[in-house]
Amino acid sequence: MSANEIVKHTDIKSLIQNVRGMQVLLDSDVAMLYGYETKQINRTASRNKDRFPEIFRFKLTEDEAANLKCQNGTSSDGLHGGRRYLPYVYSEQGIAMLSGLLKSDTAVQVSIGIMQAFVEMRRFISAYGKAFER
Repeated sequence: MSANEIVKHTDIKSLIQNVRGMQVLLDSDVAMLYGYETKQINRTASRNKDRFPEIFRFKLTEDEAANLKCQNGTSSDGLHGGRRYLPYVYSEQGIAMLSGLLKSDTAVQVSIGIMQAFVEMRRFISAYGKAFER
């Protein structure tokens, strides 16, 4: 399945997490959407670290990673084929920066889909945020 097909079949909004008061995507989800390996995505960002201030990309703390693991119902403990390091997350601005570094037509199309999902989530939160507070 191509990256474009994955984006069409994946509800990107369901992948967006709220961490530190920001809407973010896990590095592994970003990689899946773009059709890259997670390490390739993170390596690209690391090689261009001046383009990724902490509000664009940051590494989760152990508590944040454990909290997301519980929320998502994943069980990998990192010892049996799971992650051996704490994941990075990318904000909407980080995704925009990645799209400029991943030079392919697919990356452009995937980035558009991701940006649209972030916008829809902001609209949803804006419209229904006060109801959730109650």
